[in-house]
Amino acid sequence: EGNTLTETETKVVLEDGLTIAGKSLKDHYEASGHGDAFDFIYGLVNQRGFSESDICSVHRIFYHRIDAARAGVYRELPVVISGTEYVPPPASQVAPLMKQLAAKLPEQRAKLHPVVFAAKVHEEVVNVHPFVDGNGRTARLLMNLALIQAGYTPTVIPPVVRSNYLAAVKYIQLHSSDDVQYVNFISCMVYESTKDYLRLLKASR
Repeated sequence: EGNTLTETETKVVLEDGLTIAGKSLKDHYEASGHGDAFDFIYGLVNQRGFSESDICSVHRIFYHRIDAARAGVYRELPVVISGTEYVPPPASQVAPLMKQLAAKLPEQRAKLHPVVFAAKVHEEVVNVHPFVDGNGRTARLLMNLALIQAGYTPTVIPPVVRSNYLAAVKYIQLHSSDDVQYVNFISCMVYESTKDYLRLLKASR
């Protein structure tokens, strides 16, 4: 959220290891961490599901350059999400809620469509907001882990629909029993990302 690197600049950071003039160090660290976290989740592709430890590892790998002491560690402070009335659970409830979340993943995976399951993983992580920062990115990484394990391509939420994405997340946080709009949005993103992948695959032949 809020990273100012363009797609081209991010590619330069990840592939060439160069820094972009005028862009913050945090932006560079986020891009590098995101790339490392994607490498990690690809290592879990053949694993059936993922654990609470994997969730913390995703955040740790993504966030360790930004704040090593808090990377992969549940928050011990209250957090406020700007632009919404939703209040995440108190810090004392984070660890129990994350254990509960991880424990029910196998059952949810078995009974839900893979895209719906991935959307629910994202939803539950952003609702708990287990870390001081980086919860949205961690949730999207875990959503992609669930999708990739189910045979789908990675899903990107492009900047042009960022406001729609944030609106869908805000709505589901305040109306947890009405997830149609939210799941439809995630499903559309999966569909569009799959189309882009197939288009690139066709062009490469």
